[in-house]
Amino acid sequence: MATSSDEMKSSLTFRRYKDGDYKHRPWNQEIWQASWTHKCPTYVHRTPPCQGSCPSGHDIRGWLDIVRGMEKPTEGMTMQEYAFRRNTQANPFPSIMGRVCPAPCESGCNRNQVEDHVGINSVEQYIGDSALASGYKFSPGADTGKKIAIIGGGPAGLAAAYQLRLKGHSATIFEAYPLLGGMMRYGIPGYRTPRDVLDGEINRIIEMGVEVRANTRVGKDVTLEQLEKDYDAILLALGAQSGRALPIPGSDAVNCISGVAFLAAFNEGRLKAVSGRVVVVGGGDTSIDVASVARRLGHITVENEKDRPEHIIINQTAHDAAMIANRQGADVMLISRSPIHKMNAAKHEVEDALREGVTIEGSLNPIAVIKNEAGRAIALRVQRLADDGKTAIEGSEFDIEAELIVAAIGQTGNLEGMEQLGNNKGLIDADKHFQIPNKPGYFVCGDVVRPHLLTTAIGQAYIACESIEHYLKHEELLKRPKVDVHHFNLMNKLREFGLEPEHFQADAKTDITTKEIDVGLRGTSDAKYAVHNFEDRSAHEIIPADDLFLGHFNFTPRIKRAHTEVGAEEVLGHFEERLQPLSEADAVAEAKRCMSCGMCFECDNCVVFCPQEAVKRTPTKERTTGRYVYTDYDRCIGCHICADVCPTGYIDMGMGE
Repeated sequence: MATSSDEMKSSLTFRRYKDGDYKHRPWNQEIWQASWTHKCPTYVHRTPPCQGSCPSGHDIRGWLDIVRGMEKPTEGMTMQEYAFRRNTQANPFPSIMGRVCPAPCESGCNRNQVEDHVGINSVEQYIGDSALASGYKFSPGADTGKKIAIIGGGPAGLAAAYQLRLKGHSATIFEAYPLLGGMMRYGIPGYRTPRDVLDGEINRIIEMGVEVRANTRVGKDVTLEQLEKDYDAILLALGAQSGRALPIPGSDAVNCISGVAFLAAFNEGRLKAVSGRVVVVGGGDTSIDVASVARRLGHITVENEKDRPEHIIINQTAHDAAMIANRQGADVMLISRSPIHKMNAAKHEVEDALREGVTIEGSLNPIAVIKNEAGRAIALRVQRLADDGKTAIEGSEFDIEAELIVAAIGQTGNLEGMEQLGNNKGLIDADKHFQIPNKPGYFVCGDVVRPHLLTTAIGQAYIACESIEHYLKHEELLKRPKVDVHHFNLMNKLREFGLEPEHFQADAKTDITTKEIDVGLRGTSDAKYAVHNFEDRSAHEIIPADDLFLGHFNFTPRIKRAHTEVGAEEVLGHFEERLQPLSEADAVAEAKRCMSCGMCFECDNCVVFCPQEAVKRTPTKERTTGRYVYTDYDRCIGCHICADVCPTGYIDMGMGE
């Protein structure tokens, strides 16, 4: 009888070598002589793919290892705070990002080769929520006397202010809106980014001593020339809060608006309902947000022209709250050039929108807006496309009736008063260090460089701040690392626990006559001035699943956050948060699913399986993360078994004697 698929999924049969394998390892990995080789274990730290896939460069493996209890905090610090400190080295918004980031880290997770990725987002939300509940704060660095002007108070600008204050620089944020947050506040609806959580994470940054000048548009209320006089450097983090219009005839109709403008009007509390059918054009997360918000707002019958949604959005007025008393479910349709399964929006967001009553149709290309005699849009003419999302199907045109057409097809920056800095796309060019070319002292980051993810903007802010630091010190900017993320640093970990190597003093000199060198300079496994056979390759290599021993890992289903599923019947007026956080026990259990790729997680396989008892545990008083085992090279015969059974790929066979 054949094995059922359920059985196959729940019982792993991983084998490093399959029947019929005949390919030999590269000979530089196996130098055999009788029963031994010249290869002995070396301990090599590499970057895991989750981290390599994260645009903000989180040390994801690090804070997962802390939550699981493997990496211990310093005395007097809780696991939650230690994980928070490690997490926020890269990103000061763990609660928000744990909720809304589409998590490219999870797509890259090596655990996908076993059964399912680690729920990285859910553990990050646990860390962030715990930090807010416990009131953890950030501490600024020692004052340097340097002043930086940050234009824009969205995720990039706030992350930059945080990084600059850590370095001790003064930071002033110039924000055109009344409140900080950018797209996190004005672009993403509150049921995805709860405002108390957002305010808590923003206030924690401001409390570091960041000056805020709200309702101040640079280029209008204050000039760039004035900022040049008052500040040592200028960082533009404007975001991209101007939407792109549909590039088709008739899109200038008053009731054709951008997704960014629609969401801003809703998040500011002005837009409280829609009227008639809403047709959203897009396919990304913004288009899903527009459609989902429209379903929640509901439909009202408009008697006065001024109450039409487009006038509320464009004219910055507000609906009367009394108008929504008799609202009904809105007719909302989302169309995309891509087939539904290829849309850019996160899969679970698409599933939520469908459940909530949004009609989604893929492979449709808008070709014209149909207007009535008054110039209002009454329909969107579309043409069907083949599955490639490009090839038009001849004779397939038809009209979709619409009262409001929302274009969520891209964004651009508002460079009014700063046009000289922009390119022909309404954005700002940047070099690899996020400097503005040919503008010394000017730096840029975030969506105004290239609209992308929140985590991308935050990662760019970190690099821009490092560049600002070099600029202020008149230092040359060095080449960025190949793997440009926040890496675990073994030396810092050793210092944290008072285990750093002894000071090394090279007293011996080469005799010019005999050209002999004092052999005392040569390192041995007993040397106390170096970390024993450790190599850090994390800035150069990402470790693939092929380098792990996957057979070590049992089938362990992912622990998922509770998700409030809102149906089409109850979506009207439903603005409660959908994602529920993990409990502490579940967060710890989920973190334990992490395979700690590229770093020892203290499984003891190498110790247990070594036939010569050459691999030993480091004495407890000298042990820390990354320094759990060592090798007695007098006993090692280079049999490779320790490397073969290492689940994390931390052991390489290096040359020995």
